[in-house]
Amino acid sequence: MNNLNFLFTQHFGDDREAFTARAPGRVNLIGEHVDYNDGFVLPMAISLQTVLRVRPRADRSVVLYAAEFDETKQFSLDGITRQETWIDYVQGVAVELGRAGVALHGFEGVVSSSVPIASGLSSSAALEVGAALAFLHGAGQTMEPREVALLCQRAENGFIGVNSGIMDQMAVAACRAEHALLLDCRSLDMEHVPFRLRDHSIVVTDSGAPRELASSAYNERRAQCEQGLTILRDKLPHLASLRDLTSAQLTEHGALLPPIVLKRVQHVVGEIARTQDAVQALRAGALAGFGSLMNDSHASLRDLYEVTSAELDWLTDWARAQPGVLGSRMTGAGFGGCTVTLIEKQHQDSFIARLPTEYKSAMNREARCWICEAAPGAQVL
Repeated sequence: MNNLNFLFTQHFGDDREAFTARAPGRVNLIGEHVDYNDGFVLPMAISLQTVLRVRPRADRSVVLYAAEFDETKQFSLDGITRQETWIDYVQGVAVELGRAGVALHGFEGVVSSSVPIASGLSSSAALEVGAALAFLHGAGQTMEPREVALLCQRAENGFIGVNSGIMDQMAVAACRAEHALLLDCRSLDMEHVPFRLRDHSIVVTDSGAPRELASSAYNERRAQCEQGLTILRDKLPHLASLRDLTSAQLTEHGALLPPIVLKRVQHVVGEIARTQDAVQALRAGALAGFGSLMNDSHASLRDLYEVTSAELDWLTDWARAQPGVLGSRMTGAGFGGCTVTLIEKQHQDSFIARLPTEYKSAMNREARCWICEAAPGAQVL
């Protein structure tokens, strides 16, 4: 925070009227590729975060210096147009807030983020939600976390043009410290599930592998799920989504599906059940059982949904062979991005000390590790 204050005064002068909004990144513990099938997801906010230190302006200009890019971008609230840069996430949020009737005011300041870009830890959602809180605070208004999340999702879907689900923004906006967030992607009902890691840690590892395939594969998997749903509705007309399909029904009618579509549907049905089982394990304090479900999730994503990669498989295989590891899985869209590992605290330092060297030797890529606690959601400090 001191560095943020220094950067603010360096670029904008006196910061006595400035305020700070922070928004965390997030990692999904389990429940992958089920959000667009009305399933359940279980993310938690992490200590990596995006922070905006801003001061209100008398005009309707928004001027932000991005520390990580060492560049300043600006726009007028009266003339918002795409710039094809990071500032578009802020512009998109402004558009949606204006549509929601919020009296927007200009501001200027610094944005800095420790959430790595393009790693699957929701750097874009963190910027969106942080900007939304900054605009709301400047307008003297508040909004429930759920509404902030939905508004930021509309900004990403509409202004940015990315067809993302609701999980990222909801986790960033609504998570609580020492809790995971069970989100029903159909009803958007939320439950804060205690996740107090006294003797264990979550280690997030960025594989450093490019995610170019993730977007096209995402669209393909989504289409395959829709194809499976359409075919199964001939026999099961009550199905509103794959969320409504039971494993017994899939066993009975699975032969109707092309083999590749069957595999996709098997993952979705299994992953929805695993996520519910994982919540029960957390409630019971059964972390070993939770870790086992993480392992099962990765195997399904690898063998049935086919969205892992050589790097992600190496990282999870290596992790499970280390002392104190209860479970490890890929997290996010897949192909590149991150893994998430549940490990005993006494072994975490050795784990993160050894992993980058051994990964570099095996895969010729650079990995980064972070020890993460379940952090609070976005807030104005």
